[in-house]
Amino acid sequence: MAPDAPRPFHLRDNFAPVEREVSAVDLPIQGAIPRHLRGLYLRNGPNPRQPSNHWFAGDGMVHGVRLENGRCAWYRNRWVQTRALTEGASLVTPEGTVDHTVGVANTNVIGHAGRIFALVESSFPTELDRELATRGVCDFDGRLRTAMTAHPKLCPRTGELHFFGYGFLPPWLTYHRLDAQGRLVRSEEITVPGPAMIHDFALTDRHVVFMDLPIVFSFERAMGGTFPFEWSDTHGARLGVMPRDGGNADVRWLAIEPCYVFHPMNAHDTDTGVVLDVVRYHELWRGGPDSFTPARLHRWTIDLDAGSVKERPLDDRPIEFPRIDERRTAATYRFGYAVANQGDVSRNATAIVKYDLDCGTTVAHEFGSGRHPGEAVFVPNDGARAEDDGVLLCFVYDAARDGSDFVVLDARAPADPPLATVPLPQRVPFGFHGNWVGF
Repeated sequence: MAPDAPRPFHLRDNFAPVEREVSAVDLPIQGAIPRHLRGLYLRNGPNPRQPSNHWFAGDGMVHGVRLENGRCAWYRNRWVQTRALTEGASLVTPEGTVDHTVGVANTNVIGHAGRIFALVESSFPTELDRELATRGVCDFDGRLRTAMTAHPKLCPRTGELHFFGYGFLPPWLTYHRLDAQGRLVRSEEITVPGPAMIHDFALTDRHVVFMDLPIVFSFERAMGGTFPFEWSDTHGARLGVMPRDGGNADVRWLAIEPCYVFHPMNAHDTDTGVVLDVVRYHELWRGGPDSFTPARLHRWTIDLDAGSVKERPLDDRPIEFPRIDERRTAATYRFGYAVANQGDVSRNATAIVKYDLDCGTTVAHEFGSGRHPGEAVFVPNDGARAEDDGVLLCFVYDAARDGSDFVVLDARAPADPPLATVPLPQRVPFGFHGNWVGF
């Protein structure tokens, strides 16, 4: 970058990386943190050690708070010590092969079977300990041979973790499943026509749904050192519905109108197919890799008997980062949560929106001028039976002080003042995804 060139958006303001790893204990609390919250709230995002060429390319940094007995016991942030960070290693080897032990691990952080993983969709997962120190790359005892999506789905009925990997070299798409003990027990290559960017997928009680959409890998862009994905007018758009007990030969592919989806909200089975709610972009990156057009909540109703998909909008408001009560993953559900923005992802996020999909209504917590929330994670209250009986956890950037807070909202009444606000000793840059790890 030339000295007088303007810095791209992902390297300035609250997208800009922080330079220090910080630890703080017994943080002061405004309000009260529910005493039943005992565990880690973790969130991942890009924090490049050296300037990166795209928001998605920065080195992963996990920010976390430890809650116990009504206390915020600690906050800390740690770079994920990947080979890309510590060695400058490349995902693509000099021989032109892909080394899945290399990746920036910057997109999500999850817990499964007593382990914590930082995820990026290009590579193997990276395991962390409960203090956020890096343990190393995980390939599940050598059984994983592809990348792992940053968006696995935990089935609350079986305890299994469903996921997939895509690549810009064959195999282009592979479905995987971990059992409840964290053992890789299934891998199934899924036939697709080429290297599309498949960021997420959906799970129901009886089906897995893949989204083959028109953001494709460009070898020309990759060789030129720029962000390697672009919109394609020729790739088409389709949904692949596979029975959970089936395989590649059983996938039903159904055409839809061209669009892009980073994140579904949830999906469930019907008598004739699947209902899938998604945050839908009419198109993405046509004007370049920093171009994010508004995305809005839509519903796809898949009729497998008729071989068709019906689409309808559920809301006009631009949103991203949809979440639910994950006890309802793969099942019928009533409530969803998302970050409301002004059409450009995190830059102008102003509110957390709660959707009542049965009633078709919304309610929002507006954080006020200069306060910008990230993704909100739902955690059920102790003994909760109602779907919205719980809290929402998120980081909120406060531009007035160039600092960040950890915020707890009541999911039943999210428009009310926060249950708790914890000012943090470190600004938390805008990032991607996180989770509550309660073990």
